[in-house]
Amino acid sequence: MGGERVRRGRGTPARAAVYAACGAVLLAGCASMPDSGDLRGVESTPRQDSQVRVYAMPPSDDATPTQIVQGFLEALTSDDADYKTARQYLTPEASKYWRPEQSTTVLSDGPGARADREPREDSTALTYTLTGTKFATVDAQQAYAPSSGQYSELVRLVKDDKSGQWRIDAVPQGVVMGKSDFQRNYTSFNKYYFAANVDVNGASLPMAVADPVYVRRHVDPTTRMVRSLLTGPTNWLDPVVRSSFPTGTQLRKGTGPLTPDDRGKLTVPLNDRAADIGTGRCEEMAAQLLFTLRDLSPAVEEVELRADGGQLCSLTQDGAETVATRGALNQPDHLYYLDGKDKLVRVAAGSRSPDAEPAPGALGQGGQRLRSVAVARDERTAAGVGLNGQDLFVSALAQGATLGEPVLRSQGKTEQDRLTPPSWDAQGGLWIADRNPARPGLYLLEEGAGQPLQVRTPGLEGRIQSVRVAADGVRIALVVENGDQRSLLVGRIERSGPDEAGSGEHPTVTVVELRSATPELEQVTAMSWAGDSRLVVVGREHEGVEQMKYVEVDGSTPDVPPPAALTGVKALTAAGDDNAPLVAFSVDGIVRLPSGAQWQKVADVTEGKAPVYPG
Repeated sequence: MGGERVRRGRGTPARAAVYAACGAVLLAGCASMPDSGDLRGVESTPRQDSQVRVYAMPPSDDATPTQIVQGFLEALTSDDADYKTARQYLTPEASKYWRPEQSTTVLSDGPGARADREPREDSTALTYTLTGTKFATVDAQQAYAPSSGQYSELVRLVKDDKSGQWRIDAVPQGVVMGKSDFQRNYTSFNKYYFAANVDVNGASLPMAVADPVYVRRHVDPTTRMVRSLLTGPTNWLDPVVRSSFPTGTQLRKGTGPLTPDDRGKLTVPLNDRAADIGTGRCEEMAAQLLFTLRDLSPAVEEVELRADGGQLCSLTQDGAETVATRGALNQPDHLYYLDGKDKLVRVAAGSRSPDAEPAPGALGQGGQRLRSVAVARDERTAAGVGLNGQDLFVSALAQGATLGEPVLRSQGKTEQDRLTPPSWDAQGGLWIADRNPARPGLYLLEEGAGQPLQVRTPGLEGRIQSVRVAADGVRIALVVENGDQRSLLVGRIERSGPDEAGSGEHPTVTVVELRSATPELEQVTAMSWAGDSRLVVVGREHEGVEQMKYVEVDGSTPDVPPPAALTGVKALTAAGDDNAPLVAFSVDGIVRLPSGAQWQKVADVTEGKAPVYPG
């Protein structure tokens, strides 16, 4: 028989769980495993009600090495604010150097552990190996990233000469837990910064950009989100955003948990770095906080910033929308699609009526037939790809507007090797990809006109099949075909000075650090932005069936119900505004999904295709 095996997780017979009157759960980790023999590996803890708080129990007297390891792993999944119970399983020296906030490693199942040998009565030291299959990581900035491969880390125990108690004296930095424990313990929130060097159609308001992070659900998330916001954006987003908080701004020393009063007002005391700012900048800081805290409970309706013993400014949720904007605040006026004659038509956003009106201008009332369209976010201009996929046209959405010559033409030999559907960014720029195998590329037409600028895409492998730019103008989603797989990638849009030719007419635009938003899907067939940091996607896993789901830009799955099932989806579109229903083109025609309802038909399959909201 080999060394002892331990695995955190579901089905542990002796695991003590006590539901107290206050709704807490006590995990008696140190008593949850037999202290000898081979143990069968089991899965991690079943997901519980997110409102239930979980606390681990400290080590019992004369706990065996196996019970110490098991209890420590249990304690990592508890709601102790500073991992106080987990530290009781460590020696004082190990506790001093252990940094649980450094990272969180998420495994597909709970971590297993195997002793390097059977413990003997005269043993004074013992080593266990923690094992598992990696699923994701959360770094010190609280940023989530999908992960894969095997996890293997050592834990060393020693026996105290005087007390005879076993304790862990060498432990990996960070914490480790199974996927279901992670889903119970952590939740994702967006913190907000402002897009740098992005002029949103000449608007004076800065554009807020969502930066998703994971925080522990029951461990003062309000204060943790404020501290995270003040620390600055995550590394991936940092090059394209700015913060209105002065460098070095922190909560005032000694500040306790931040809690709004009974009117929803949250007072945030800052250090002296923020003492000398003006009212305008202070209100931008308050807007960042209000956007960041809007989904937390209890709700924050107003923020008051203080520094140097006095009030800096105060701002309400309604006031924040006059200081800055974000994608979800832009409500579309219309839903657009192509009718049976391949012309652009529109209906009022949210309308169930199939009675559409021709869009004003040449794309709705001229002779050019179209296969795909995109409407600018201000709904003043539209772009359309001709029926054979070769030509891109741009026209104003105004009576009497003319079409003119194509602004871009593909030389691809077949329709599938030509232009993708276009997409408009927050600056009024028009994005599109050419799928021509001989010369594939991503292009940007500033203000929808002029010489197409080829966008740099370093590190991109494969051909772009679909393009959607986020409302914030600094992120882009691409469906990329590489071999027999189609993946959804999200990249960061970086803009610099005039191009290398020195003409001074165009900036250099680059899409960098592309990362997968759907690591579990191998065939993505349709996608759309569905919020400040969320996309809705249609695809299938390996040897799986087609599914529609929401995903976050960091590759995580949001804790929201997926859309109702729909067969044969060919295209879909969503608006940042939660009140606008999800719309798709499927074998049933153009259909809409209002909140809390089932799919409803908007137009017959013979009457419409290619639905789009502005963007």
